[in-house]
Amino acid sequence: MSIYSRILGTGSYLPERRLSNADLAAELAQQGVETSDDWIAERTGIRARHFAADEQGCSDLATQAAQQALSAAGLTAQDIDLIIVATSTPDMVFPSVATMVQHKLGASGCPAFDVQAVCSGFIYALTVADSMIQTGSAKRALVIGSEIFSRILDFKDRTTCVLFGDGAGAVVLEASDTPGILATDLHADGKYKDILCVPGHVNRGGILGDPVLKMDGQAVFKLAVGVLEETARASLAKANLTDTDIDWLIPHQANIRIMQSTAKKLRLSADKVVVTVDQHGNTSAASIPLALDTAVRDGRITRGQTLMLEGVGGGFTWGSVLLRY
Repeated sequence: MSIYSRILGTGSYLPERRLSNADLAAELAQQGVETSDDWIAERTGIRARHFAADEQGCSDLATQAAQQALSAAGLTAQDIDLIIVATSTPDMVFPSVATMVQHKLGASGCPAFDVQAVCSGFIYALTVADSMIQTGSAKRALVIGSEIFSRILDFKDRTTCVLFGDGAGAVVLEASDTPGILATDLHADGKYKDILCVPGHVNRGGILGDPVLKMDGQAVFKLAVGVLEETARASLAKANLTDTDIDWLIPHQANIRIMQSTAKKLRLSADKVVVTVDQHGNTSAASIPLALDTAVRDGRITRGQTLMLEGVGGGFTWGSVLLRY
């Protein structure tokens, strides 16, 4: 008998501090950087984002989202036998955020590790968890995307610092004889590494290079729209489905124009796209599970519906997961 993985519960967490575009513009003005609500919203669709408090770490956000997902699934941390966290902004170089979350949840013993694929990280982590469940290596997995991008932004660069926010989202996967995840598709191409990166690292107690985010926005946009359509169609083909079978598209929440272009290429109407970028900004690996949880909790997504999750991020990485909720 085939083993599948299906989502039992979802959860999310946003830091308390919320900055509207006007709030952020006022703060940037104090540093001599000029921007406005209209300038940001017109180019990105973003109206607000959340920033973590100084005392909060990526593992704190992840733990909050994990607790919500466990509660929604009717489980405790002791019921979980695999924890994967997708993040590019860990609390420290090592150990992994996943092990910290494990401890904060009061669990121990099960494998726990991080996945680093930037904004595609949750798609990668979900695919790894699905594979481990299918092979019998795990029965119940906690998969989390958590980021604090506010700490790697250059607040003198208005083309990037207005785009990102902090947050976390999580799902609980369980082994099932009923199909949940129907198909997955992952890709990467390192030749594009320079169009979106943080070119700095720890070296002998100091920072070597530049430890803030750098992005060629036009290059990212051009590449993203093409690969997102391709990976979505690849997952549909693997599941013998077509774009007409998609009830909801849940894309990485990077830019409303990229999301709209992808939906158009997949012949999906705008009302089939879950959009949270306006209130969350780009939360990297957290954006897809945040959007998923938002739509589950407000009742848009219901059991039995077919969802297309897809993301693209630095590396360059991209991928998709097609699932029946």
